This record gives sequence, C-alpha cells and structure tokens, in this order.
Amino acid sequence: MKRKLIISAMLVAGSYAMACTNFIVGKKASADGSVFVTYNADSYGAFMPLYHYPAAKHQPGEMRKVYEWDTNKYLGEIAEAPETWNVVGNTNEWQLTIGETTFGGRREMADSTGVIDYGSLIYITLQRARNAREAIQVMTSLVEEYGYYSSGETFSIADPDEAWMLEMMGTGPDREKSKERTVWVAIRIPDDAVAAHANQSRITYFLDGRYTPVKVKDLQKKFPVNGKKDVPNLVVYSDNVVSYARAMGWFDGKDADFSYNAAYAAPDFSGRRACEARVWSFFNRFADDFSEYIPYAAGKEADAKPMPLWIIPNKKVTLQHLRDAMRDHYEGTPFALDSDIGGGIYQMPYRPAPLTFKVDGQEMFNERPISTVQTAWSFISQMRSWMPREVGGCFWFGNDDGNMVAYTPMYNCMTRLPLCFSGEGADDVTFSMDNAFWVCNWVSNMVYPRYSMMFPSLQEVRDSLDASYDRLQPEIEAKALAMPEAERVEYLTAYSVQKGDEMIARWRQLAFFLIVKYNDLSIKPTDENGTFKRNIYGGGARLSRPGYPEGYARELLKQTGDKMRVPQKK
Repeated sequence: MKRKLIISAMLVAGSYAMACTNFIVGKKASADGSVFVTYNADSYGAFMPLYHYPAAKHQPGEMRKVYEWDTNKYLGEIAEAPETWNVVGNTNEWQLTIGETTFGGRREMADSTGVIDYGSLIYITLQRARNAREAIQVMTSLVEEYGYYSSGETFSIADPDEAWMLEMMGTGPDREKSKERTVWVAIRIPDDAVAAHANQSRITYFLDGRYTPVKVKDLQKKFPVNGKKDVPNLVVYSDNVVSYARAMGWFDGKDADFSYNAAYAAPDFSGRRACEARVWSFFNRFADDFSEYIPYAAGKEADAKPMPLWIIPNKKVTLQHLRDAMRDHYEGTPFALDSDIGGGIYQMPYRPAPLTFKVDGQEMFNERPISTVQTAWSFISQMRSWMPREVGGCFWFGNDDGNMVAYTPMYNCMTRLPLCFSGEGADDVTFSMDNAFWVCNWVSNMVYPRYSMMFPSLQEVRDSLDASYDRLQPEIEAKALAMPEAERVEYLTAYSVQKGDEMIARWRQLAFFLIVKYNDLSIKPTDENGTFKRNIYGGGARLSRPGYPEGYARELLKQTGDKMRVPQKK
C-alpha cells in the first residue's frame, strides 16, 4: 500500500513494497445481513494512526490542498465541498466504506500531472459521499477534473446495502491518445457473494452480456433497469475504456472480447503467486472444493483456469470468519509456510523481506500470505442497513498485523479518538507507550522470532478481547438505540474510546508478561490465572527449558550428521 512499486515487476525488482488485501461480503452472504469490507494497509516503516476527519461546512471558493498520501508530497489543490461528513478510518457517518489494493499496471499510464492520488481520493470521497454509488460518481468525476496521480488501483466501495469493486488507471500525462484522464470500470458484487482483491487487477470481461451497463449519471436513479427489479450484476465504466486500449495498440478485437486486466494489467507469475494466491486462500475458506484454481494461484501454468471475480459462499460469513481470514498464513494449503526451515527454530509463519532473493545466482521467492509483518493497520468494516447509521457502522480496527492484534470496535459516529489510535506523541521514528502502533509492534516483534513458543500467550489475550467485544456489542447497541441521536453519538464515542484505552492497557500488560515468562529462551510457569508461580522460599518457581521443537531438531540432526551427536558409551 504505502511506498509501493508496480506490482507486475515486483518479483523482478526483488522488492516487497506493499501487500494490501481487501475482502468483500454482500449482505445476503453474511450471517446477520451485514455488508463487510476488510483491509490490511501494509508498508515497511509506515506509521499510521486511525484517521479522523470531523464533519464540517466550507465557504464558497474555499480550496483544499492535496498531499500525496504515501509521501506527503504536495500535488495541488481542489475546490472544497460545501459540506463534508465525519470520517473514522476508512468509513464515514453514512456507513460508506472504501478500501484499496494497488496493482500498478502499465507504467506509461501513470499521470505525473495529476493532482489526486489514490489515498487522497479515498478520504476526500469519504468526506463527500453518502453511499457506494455516490462514491463512484465522486471518485470518477474528481480524477477526471483534476487528474489521477497514482498507478493502477482496485477499490472496494460499500455501504449498508451493496458493495462494488472499482478499478482505475490514468491515461498518462499526454492527452493525445485519450480525451479522458482515466480508464476505469466498476462492477457491483452480488448481495449473496464474496469477493476479494490483493494487488492484482481482477476485472476481466464485462462487455459480453453478463453485466447490465448503467451510466455514471444514472447510478443514483431508482431501479428497475430494463424491467428487472433486482439487478445484482450492474457495471459502469469510462467512455474510453476500450478506445484508449485500441489507440495504444493493446487491443484490437471486438468490444465483447475486451478484458480490462488483459489490456492494462495482465497477471504474470508475481501477480498470480504473490497476489491472486491470497484471493484463492480467502475463496478456499468458503468453497467445498477450490482446488481446480490451485494451478492458477501457483502462477507457473500459463494456461491455468483463472478464478472468478466472486463466489457464492458455502456458508454464511461471520465477523469471526473474517478475523480468521485476515490472520491467514495459507495453513493447510499447498502454499503453507510450515513445510520448510524458512520459519526458523520456532516455525514463524512469516518470512523476511525482500520477497525475492538469490542464492548462488539462483533467484528464489517467499510466499506472501494475507497476514504479514509489515501491516501498519488492519480493519473489518461492518455496515448494517436495519439500524440507524450511527449505530450500524462498526469499524473493527487493529494497529498492526491482523494476526497479532484484537480488532477493537470504533463506531463510525465517534467524534473523538482514543489516545492510543490518534497518533499523538508518536511517529514512524518516535516510540510511545501510549500509542497502539508502537505497543502492538513491540509485542509482535517479541513474538515473531519465537512464534511457536510465545504466540499462544498472545493469542489467548487477543481472542479474549475479541470475545469480550462480541459479548458486549448487543448490549451496547441496544442501549444506544434507546437513546436520542445526540446522546447516542456521545455514548458510542465514549464506548469506543474506552475500548481503545482498555486494549492498549491490556497490551502493555501482555508485553511485560512476555518478557518475564519467556526470558532467555526459557519459560517461567504460571497458574491458571496467569500469575507467576513461586517456590517455597518466595523466589520464582523452577523454569522449563523447552529446547528445539521436535521437527527442527530432526532437521538439525539431518544437516549436521555426527558433528553434534553425543558419542555412545561403550
């Protein structure tokens, strides 16, 4: 996500610059009728708080300066909207949520003259739009007027009623080949489906009769369309989406045969193995048998059958299913990371950067699971149409790798942030004990190298917090629903702040516990309450020295032979 390179060149360049992933769940695919969007925002060295933009009114003629989200480079300014909405993270007071993953695509399509980059586009739109269709209108009109500065991007755009996937690229700084400044296509995800994207363009054919086209200006009109009462497969696209590819010499067939990613961002080995494999792993959780797509995700068979844009899940998707999916390391699949020594002594399901490396001139690569060390923050956005908007939108947030944090509830109506998520007093080179990014990273970086030894202690705390939030949610929301709107907003704000404060306090406690319990590669015993045991004289009880895990010890024997073997007594 941050500081990214063109993904199609990722393996060649040997860079692991970003690794974002989005999952989308339609309201009829979820267990309770929620629409869900998940996101991990990944970048080495990036410090990120929970963003908050309060609602505001603006004067006529007021301008807004735009800075590139990745670098803080000044890009220009745009006209401010008369009124902007309250934004918490990647959701707003109307329960609109926008996520993204970068796919890069053709380098010559990047527009260095553009004023709006992908990150600014997300947060500007969240401040201006009230639903997914309005967001598509806002996003496409903004980049057409001011230019799109970034490389190719896939956006998840969802509200309590529906979800869309939008793919967008610029048309370069030279306008000779296209009057429009972007080429884009947006497809509505069916309500009973789940979808995903992970840094590879996923939209292929959409002019072949499978989708019902609608113009951008007509998105807000009431349906039915063409006499149909329910149109789950709507598609909207820029006027130049085919003609620009023809003008550039990248496509010369019939319109019905046009594929967006084939023309602009065709998946190569890295796009499939490092990106589409993540999508496969998500779909595999909700399919009876998804093995037919393993060759495609593996990336080595050129003619392998590609995966669909979405699937109908074999079970209703819950919040916990999504937590589990965001914590995935390909466990139990052909891409699992537990079958070699790459995880070290303690079977760490993570691998060191960069993604590719050379050994004696041979280029090799690491698997790229959904859960990864460089995640700066991760979320699961829950949108519910049957509740007032200030209650229906719950933004489950974690300030580190999703596997290493509890997803803490932050309601979309909140008017202030807990200190731990605010970024106050900390940045990417300034540690703070009051900041969730740093405290959570402190804990996870203790656990990573001794994963099999230490992770169970973290997991116990993480899961207990997740479970406590789940138990409280019905009670808290019932109380909020019984209140007047103004009181409801303050009540949910206070609750969100309280949960953030409690989370970081518990995580600091966990950090202190870990350094004591696992000091010097040994393990100090505790009772069922987590209290350290003492001996009869008051000191710490005898610790255990677990040594090598059995599998690693066996591999050590295999590699060292007689060198470390104790001689047998004669």
